[in-house]
Amino acid sequence: MRDNIAFLELKFGNIYGGYANFFAISDISLLVFDPSTNRICVESLSINADLDVVWVNSKVNELGHTIGRSKQVVNLRTRRKKPFKEDFTLDEFSLNRAFNQIRPTRRFIKSFFGKNFRKYNIRNIVTFDGKRDIFLCEKSGVIFRGMRVFDLQKALNKEFNYLFSLNKLGIATNTHYDQQDGNLKSNNLKYWIHPIAARQLKPRTAAWDAARMFMVYQEFNEYHDDFTMKSALLVNQIQRMKENEPKKEVVPEVKAETPKKEVVATETPKEEVAATETPKEEVVATETPKEEVAATETPKEEVAATETPKEEVAATETPKEEVAATEKVETTTEVITETAKNGVSTESEDVKVE
Repeated sequence: MRDNIAFLELKFGNIYGGYANFFAISDISLLVFDPSTNRICVESLSINADLDVVWVNSKVNELGHTIGRSKQVVNLRTRRKKPFKEDFTLDEFSLNRAFNQIRPTRRFIKSFFGKNFRKYNIRNIVTFDGKRDIFLCEKSGVIFRGMRVFDLQKALNKEFNYLFSLNKLGIATNTHYDQQDGNLKSNNLKYWIHPIAARQLKPRTAAWDAARMFMVYQEFNEYHDDFTMKSALLVNQIQRMKENEPKKEVVPEVKAETPKKEVVATETPKEEVAATETPKEEVVATETPKEEVAATETPKEEVAATETPKEEVAATETPKEEVAATEKVETTTEVITETAKNGVSTESEDVKVE
């Protein structure tokens, strides 16, 4: 058993009411496969701490496509479930107590891996999006020095340029456990599993995810062409299903937006306020007496009109012309009298001639 391959799968969740990014391991499963003898061994560990954690499960359709997620709270000691509440939070004392429950579990996790690494002489580990799995194990004290860790999801993403989930790949490979003959089967492969190990293969458990990962890995390596064709057909069916889905009506959003219109309607009093502000125009109208004041200032014209007596004064000054005219009359009368005198003299001269 020198070329044994271990398929690692963890089940974990965050502390109920605690930090969202702090995870606690609840289940560990190692499926060890010996390629020389096709022997399969399943090793599992369940954490029995008195602690409530939140499990997130995916809701899938018949094609393995995720259509939703559900959260449930599980007590690791009793395995009893209760509904999840978003607004539930732990106080500082309860949170410290939960951390104290987690600390002793690190010793059990470290001893579990160390014992199985030595027992099966494991040097190759396969994970499915197992970056966080490796991190949580290393945080518990597990040492992966000298081991080759292969991420199956990353390899498939590089090969097909599509991010597969384990549920979709389980549908594509038709992975299932036949209880009649005790074989783990797929499209092209089947492996016998001991009945004691087969008891651990239950849906939504770490052991069942490790078994599906093992069958996908074998189909991908040994029947690559068939695996590629079946995976492509599944992706096409999912795309066709998405295209045939009726478009969701946006009626709820419109209903949610209608209060905004009402708010706008309630905001219309601003126009009424603007209408009430129209007295500013009335104020402007009331300010129009300035024009009246300007009209009252028109007496300046009247004053100018009253100043017109200057013309009348000028008109009264016209008697100067009359005085000049009277002077002319007087001169003319003088000329006439002078001519009269001359005429008399001429007449007298005529008389003398005769």
